[in-house]
Amino acid sequence: MSKIILNICLLILASFNLISGQPVNSLVQKGIQFPGRQLDLGNASLMRLKLETPFHKSFNPLERDINYTAFAGIGAITLASGIAIHFYQANAWWREQSSKFRIINDWKYALWLDKLGHFYGTTLLYHAFNSSLEGANVEPENIALYSAIGAFAFQMYVEIEDGFGKNWGFSPGDASFDLMGALFSLGQYYYPVLKNFQPRLSYYPSKDFREGKRPDKGNIIDDYAGQKYWMAFRMKNLLPENIAKYWPSFLMLSVGMGIKNWDGFGGGQQELYLAFDLDAEELPLHGSFWEFVKNTLNYIHFPMPGVRITPNTAFFGLVY
Repeated sequence: MSKIILNICLLILASFNLISGQPVNSLVQKGIQFPGRQLDLGNASLMRLKLETPFHKSFNPLERDINYTAFAGIGAITLASGIAIHFYQANAWWREQSSKFRIINDWKYALWLDKLGHFYGTTLLYHAFNSSLEGANVEPENIALYSAIGAFAFQMYVEIEDGFGKNWGFSPGDASFDLMGALFSLGQYYYPVLKNFQPRLSYYPSKDFREGKRPDKGNIIDDYAGQKYWMAFRMKNLLPENIAKYWPSFLMLSVGMGIKNWDGFGGGQQELYLAFDLDAEELPLHGSFWEFVKNTLNYIHFPMPGVRITPNTAFFGLVY
């Protein structure tokens, strides 16, 4: 639950920073015209255009002044979330009986859905750190690296805390998918083609959760039967050009996975879905704040027509 709180806090902090008018990419929204030259958005984070002043001093129009107040806020929220996790787990697990650190392989615990959740959670943390650091006006390349390190480090902190839980343990599988989520997010910065792949989540409380039949799983994070994890594809950019010209730019295609009849101990059935999805980045809203809103919405799978492929085929007017 603390990871959700951290994400919410960082996203709120990022939105406040962007609303306040920080010059986040304001020079590079759609290219800048300078006398005799053009700055392209795609290379803006790598280019340093230097102009000579009458005093022959180097001037960098993309130079950033870090907002240290916002930067300190990011650190404070992260630290507070870490402390909250520590005391929550200490009270829940260690009050009556302490446990030595142990490693438990739990690959079948939630039929791999929890592993996809760790991948998704790390990418969402990356987005939260990335947006917050961007609002603090940090250099783009540093933002990508710091966000990946911060997301993975926070997830690993939680995993290590789990290792001391009496009924839990450090999960190499969870840690592996945390790392993959961080590397995938970092890769999207260095290899823009990866931006055509967008992790997403949809959630509707399972019947057992709604009826309170699983008191040991008392929060939505553990309600795996109500979760679906998706990977959305920007087909407009991935299809051959002769086909892509007919594909609407706002329409994406998503592959999703869920589980049903989950007993909490590895029993149940995996479900595989194929559904349409919407690209929020195509909304006609512009400016740093709205770009942040659209990017955040793209971490959610929108209810759209789709088909369940396994364990048996079924068509749905809306899949969520």
